[in-house]
Amino acid sequence: MPNNMESESRKLLGRLRDTLAEDSAGQERLDRITSLIADSMQTEVCSIYLFRDSDTLELCATEGLKAEAVHQTRLRIGEGLVGRVARTRSMVNAADAPSERGFRYMPETGEELFSSFLGLPIQRLGEILGVLVVQSKDARAFTDDEVYALEVVAMVLAEMTELGAFVSDEGGMTALHQHPVMFRGATGQEGVAEGNVFLHEPRVVVTNPVADDPEAETERLRKAVDQLRLSVDSMLANVEPSEKDQREVLEAYRMFANSRGWMRRMEEDIGRGLSAEAAVEKEQGAARTRLAKVPDPYMRERLHDLDDLSNRLLRILTGQGHETGAEMPENPILVARNIGPGELLEYGKTLKGIVLEQGSVGSHAAVVARAWAIPLVIHAEGITTEALNGNAILVDGDQGIVHLRPEDTVATAFRDKIAMQAEAQQRYAGLVGLPAETLCGKHIAMHMNAGLMADLPSLASSGAEGVGLFRTELQFLIRNKVPRRGELATLYARVMDAARGKRVVFRTLDIGSDKVLPYMKPQDEPNPAMGWRAIRVGLDKPGVMRMQLQALTRAAAGRPLTIMFPFVAQFDEFREARALLDDVLISERKLGYVPPSSIEVGAMLETPSLAFAPDLFFEQTDFISIGGNDLKQFFFAADRENERVRRRYDTLNYSFLNFIRQIVQRCDQFDTPVSFCGEDAGRPIEAVALAAMGVRTLSMRPASIGPVKAMLRRLDLDEVAQVIDQAAANGAQSVREDLTAYLSKQGFML
Repeated sequence: MPNNMESESRKLLGRLRDTLAEDSAGQERLDRITSLIADSMQTEVCSIYLFRDSDTLELCATEGLKAEAVHQTRLRIGEGLVGRVARTRSMVNAADAPSERGFRYMPETGEELFSSFLGLPIQRLGEILGVLVVQSKDARAFTDDEVYALEVVAMVLAEMTELGAFVSDEGGMTALHQHPVMFRGATGQEGVAEGNVFLHEPRVVVTNPVADDPEAETERLRKAVDQLRLSVDSMLANVEPSEKDQREVLEAYRMFANSRGWMRRMEEDIGRGLSAEAAVEKEQGAARTRLAKVPDPYMRERLHDLDDLSNRLLRILTGQGHETGAEMPENPILVARNIGPGELLEYGKTLKGIVLEQGSVGSHAAVVARAWAIPLVIHAEGITTEALNGNAILVDGDQGIVHLRPEDTVATAFRDKIAMQAEAQQRYAGLVGLPAETLCGKHIAMHMNAGLMADLPSLASSGAEGVGLFRTELQFLIRNKVPRRGELATLYARVMDAARGKRVVFRTLDIGSDKVLPYMKPQDEPNPAMGWRAIRVGLDKPGVMRMQLQALTRAAAGRPLTIMFPFVAQFDEFREARALLDDVLISERKLGYVPPSSIEVGAMLETPSLAFAPDLFFEQTDFISIGGNDLKQFFFAADRENERVRRRYDTLNYSFLNFIRQIVQRCDQFDTPVSFCGEDAGRPIEAVALAAMGVRTLSMRPASIGPVKAMLRRLDLDEVAQVIDQAAANGAQSVREDLTAYLSKQGFML
């Protein structure tokens, strides 16, 4: 690149910095900037369009177009060439703009005089903030050097827009990160919470996008990159040989950190007048733009690696590392793009709620949120970009909605909802010592789900009769390598101690699908929910299952032990797993360990196929737990991670309820105890319907026991069954409407 071009670019950026530093209003700054750019680029027109809302661009400043069009001319995304730049997030460089695809003439601007058009997105880390345009009367395409210079200017404008440099009362130009925003995501865990944002990874703020001394900035960059390379090498040296996936990621980091092209592009940006931080962020933004357009999964993963590496480099340059000094606010609501189980558990139960841009209903975060009984909203797209530490936030896990910086009326209505729920919980507290016995004399056993030692204190306070599901995989998910047998035995013994003689059902390792161990190679299956997971992994890799069974038998040490195998699809799988357990019991006795005083071995029925297993299966299994979450998705062929289809199919669909009744009848035929475990067990209306189908044991999160018990104690299940069957006889596919009407007549506020 010619040195004179670099010099001109630095001069322009220097003049921009001086303008931005002046004590003037935002509109005045914007007007000065358009004049400076037009003069430097030797064009008759420079215009800046900023987003007024998520879909509308507004002409906020111009040099060369009619002044009266400022704050009057607006364009939708995709409308005209400016809207096209915003939609595609890419440049439009046209010598003859009127002949370009999508051109739209805006008569109030007077732009008919100008033929050539260069438009570039004003964006920061993939978030588009506006469009920068230059135009001239001459019909010419702008050169690569001119485009590059304008890209650098657009990047600086993005930084300054982010920092609020253009806030003005004129035209309603408000500061970013100050107005109320609602995010509509999906429910990961029900519940509501009010609190303040705590960002898992706070954004690095670049406050000095322009620098005077390119040599000094280049030296700063090189030292930071050297430090980055050393840190990557150090991490690689500490990776265990078995941790192949972690090694692969770090190898990709090292490749990028040593990339000459990456370094050269950042040094060129510094030569144009950017600071070292701004040069890194410009490259990072370009990578994110490419990431949004790449369909290939491998390339997307590599661009993610580059994005993460850029963040590490920015934190080195700015000193804004993970320990930024930000204190956790009162009533913290964790906000993150995504988060692993180990990182989440480090925060402890101080969190009041969690909001993720990614995540899934079966993710690690969802499992932990259920264990902690705090609301979780997933798929809240864009919230990490919009939220700031300490912002007021309302999380409605029931509806999958998040209100950031809510208006007073919204906050008041939300607090009323929280107060009503708290009042209801107080009423439920009086039921803790009472049985869930219906008016028709049927007893429904209420059990709780758990996965952490921290869950066990809820066993007594919730009124649960035992633990219907203890998720053993959490102890594997939060580690970087397979836990030792002795560690697991100690943990399981503590769980039994905390249960104080109440029954605990330990589910063996349920991994795969959306629960991938950090040290386990992802299988990249096209349909992981129906792939290599749970019992299939355990039987194919019996070493880990054997180790876990040994830990469980040693933890029991003469006490009763209950083990359940997950995702059993056919009798042979159960038979093989039980034979493995029998072998373990024999070998443990030979080694001198005290065997369990008694042992129950059950299976989780999560696939329709198991309901039609041979009679011998029902005779040999000690109990069955219906895994409602998976069974429902396989019954309806509707992926529960897919928002387009999962809500189409109702638990109260008569076909599904009738299938549950058939499973119960089959189990009753062989005196095999059967329970229902899953989210629906903790929803009062659904729980009542399941009990009416004959289910006599329900397992749910502790906070749901009170509401479910309160409803069951006031109902006759025989009447409920009649309502369900009559609705089906009348042709209803879902019995929800009829059952809700019946419950309303019984005095329930639904």
